[in-house]
Amino acid sequence: MPISRSTAAPRRSTPLALAALAAAALLTGCSSAPEPAAEAKSAAGPSVIAPGRPGEEAETLSPEEAERRKPDDSPNSADFTYIQMMIDHHGQALEMTRLVPGRVHSKRVRALADRIEAGQKPEIGAMKAWLKNNGGPRGKGHDHEAMAGMATPKQLEQLERADGEEFDRLFLKLMTTHHQGAVTMATEVLGAGNNVLVEEMANDVIATQTTEIDRMRDLP
Repeated sequence: MPISRSTAAPRRSTPLALAALAAAALLTGCSSAPEPAAEAKSAAGPSVIAPGRPGEEAETLSPEEAERRKPDDSPNSADFTYIQMMIDHHGQALEMTRLVPGRVHSKRVRALADRIEAGQKPEIGAMKAWLKNNGGPRGKGHDHEAMAGMATPKQLEQLERADGEEFDRLFLKLMTTHHQGAVTMATEVLGAGNNVLVEEMANDVIATQTTEIDRMRDLP
């Protein structure tokens, strides 16, 4: 007896099912398309939170508004004068440290001189780069005697002729005075200058050389 196969009749879509499919397609299309406002916000970049003054709430600014509100830190004459003078000031410190080999007695004094040289060489490079990037020099000319803490030519000659413990004593005396002068110059530019980078370099000078002054006072 032949086997009869029943073929299932295709199901007909009811009006309700068609309506549901149409609604689902519409929702899918809406969810995949980005909102114009979101696109515009993304293209403008992230917002910036600006802290308010004491007692005031913070503000949410656009990148453009935040850029407009940035303070003007264009270098002024005090910034240029400080950088030019401090380059020469550091230069004399290196001149003194170069006299250490062959004359120094204390290993601790030798180590201190090495630290001073290692710190001030790159600082000179950074200050020269700052001058170049800002179109300097623009400050007035200056002489060594006008800079605080600078050793005189006679004092440098005495240091060059000294040896052993006498050299250590004179080196520490001159370098302490030299560092104190650098701290004075850096403190002055913090009040008279306008450039943020110069301010950062001056603060570094104050912190580093104040620490080294304390070390030199502890040395014999």
